[in-house]
Amino acid sequence: MGNLLTRFQAIDARSALTAAGKTLVFTNGHFDLLHAGHLDYLEKARALGDALFVGVNSDAVTRAQKGAGRPIVPAAERARLLAALCCVDAAIVFEEPTAIDLITALRPEIYVKGGDYQASALPERETVERTGGRVVLIDFLAGHSTSTLIAKIRALPGPRS
Repeated sequence: MGNLLTRFQAIDARSALTAAGKTLVFTNGHFDLLHAGHLDYLEKARALGDALFVGVNSDAVTRAQKGAGRPIVPAAERARLLAALCCVDAAIVFEEPTAIDLITALRPEIYVKGGDYQASALPERETVERTGGRVVLIDFLAGHSTSTLIAKIRALPGPRS
């Protein structure tokens, strides 16, 4: 079970990993309505190194990127849920629209994103490579997405409360 960390606490934790010769894997995202697809992705990411830190987009960024009504779950709760997973060593809420600043601060050896991305199109790719890391793309578990889950909930029959 991981920790909810501030950016400064995450930097300290990263320093301890470096001193111990351990590999840091980092990923980031919205993780709104945590589901089995997220878990599968995070387990695969964690298997790539000694520790997995997860950056969680703030509510304002999620709203700006995902639209009205999102996030469904507030950032502090999303981070707490992620940190409780045994494959996640730390969760950090961040306010910027990309994870570039957090990657610059943490300097992970491996940066993971979903297979729906192309490494060349990632805004973080250049920063990861400049700081000595590499980008790894992980395929998503088919049929599992937050958008699909939201659509299923909206399609439920009966009164909505």
